[in-house]
Amino acid sequence: MNDPQTLLAALPPLAPGGPVLEDRLAAARSFLRAAALAAGPRRVAVAWTGGKDSTLALWLWRSVLAEVAPGVRPRAVNLDTGLKFPQVLALRDALARDWGLDLHVARPEVDLEVYPVAVDKVACCRDLKVLPLARAVAALGLAALVTGVRADEHPARAARPAAGFHAEPPHLRLAPLWHFTEFDVWAAILDHGLPFCPLYGQGYRSLGCAPCTALPGPGAGERSGRDQDKERHMETLRSLGYF
Repeated sequence: MNDPQTLLAALPPLAPGGPVLEDRLAAARSFLRAAALAAGPRRVAVAWTGGKDSTLALWLWRSVLAEVAPGVRPRAVNLDTGLKFPQVLALRDALARDWGLDLHVARPEVDLEVYPVAVDKVACCRDLKVLPLARAVAALGLAALVTGVRADEHPARAARPAAGFHAEPPHLRLAPLWHFTEFDVWAAILDHGLPFCPLYGQGYRSLGCAPCTALPGPGAGERSGRDQDKERHMETLRSLGYF
């Protein structure tokens, strides 16, 4: 199935999965299994940041592939802006090796020595994240990109569907963790012994580029450590192709 719009129509709604975590994981797997069968397993990749959510999404996709397409290596696209925490990059490289990933690292076409990093948050995210991701999706010929986005992270994300069409380039964005909470993600990671970045053990709850990520304050929200100017522009960034 080559047309992403046709693929979107073929996908079943993502079920919440009920209150039991294993039921939620099973619902997420069923959603991804339908995508694999409709799009073809080689035309789906996980947008893997190295953070907790996308690592869980990658683990789910890997388990689905082992069932429906044994021998096919899980494809992952990682955005390396040149500003990531070294601990995140170390986890990426180790897990890519240990899980046998078909890893594609997308990098921006800017010179960070002169680029005004984080001055204009929208322009910075567009140049360092959105455009490299779009180039990678086009180059790999992807029909669908799996993300670790959750509805409860931000109002701009909650307003979008769990499966949506993106026009530039044409592909679907799939969010199998749509109904998960932060607690659900950590419960799944710990229950199943999944690796995670050691920065979480230092108190970080959401990891982005180092210049725009800080430790959250006591009692603050999950994304309170993210640059709040950027967070206020989330809807604009989402319209450009940001997660």
